[in-house]
Amino acid sequence: MSKIKNFIDKIKNSKIIKQIKEEVKNIQEKDPAAKSFIQVIILYPGFHILIYYRISHFLYKHKRYFLARLISQIGKFFTGIEIHPGAKIGRKLFIDHGTGIVIGETATIGDNCTIYHGVTLGGTGKDVNKRHPDIGDNVMIGCGAKILGPIKIGNNVKIGANAVVTKDVQDNSTVVGIPGKVL
Repeated sequence: MSKIKNFIDKIKNSKIIKQIKEEVKNIQEKDPAAKSFIQVIILYPGFHILIYYRISHFLYKHKRYFLARLISQIGKFFTGIEIHPGAKIGRKLFIDHGTGIVIGETATIGDNCTIYHGVTLGGTGKDVNKRHPDIGDNVMIGCGAKILGPIKIGNNVKIGANAVVTKDVQDNSTVVGIPGKVL
């Protein structure tokens, strides 16, 4: 009996469980509609895709590419959100109304970012190797925004809805329009 209790205690204190708790708490803090811990776990596709992503990214890092892509595609099927397992995502990503989000293989996302539905972190088709954007910390990307190519988006940046960004953006900026312009 004590072996079972020890095993359960190890699971409760594991890094994965701590990450899950942190993700749920983050969603509860950022979304006033999130009424409870269990509601987020059961009903939030932005949370679900992060679980699929974390598993597929682990497999990708361990060169299990087919299985990684399979799990990411299953996640896409259930959530409508596509995150390539090669993408690198920091802590506390909040995906709100996530349908239609696409995050490419060489994209990186810093800590404490928010992404709304219809966002693409994609390539232009012109680049080789590094093809997708690097997003800093504390970035908010509005619905429908397209951030394309191997560009850098600084920390504390806000990108407006439907903006198309193809050039680097400095820290503490707000970008709107097509093409994206700093306000």
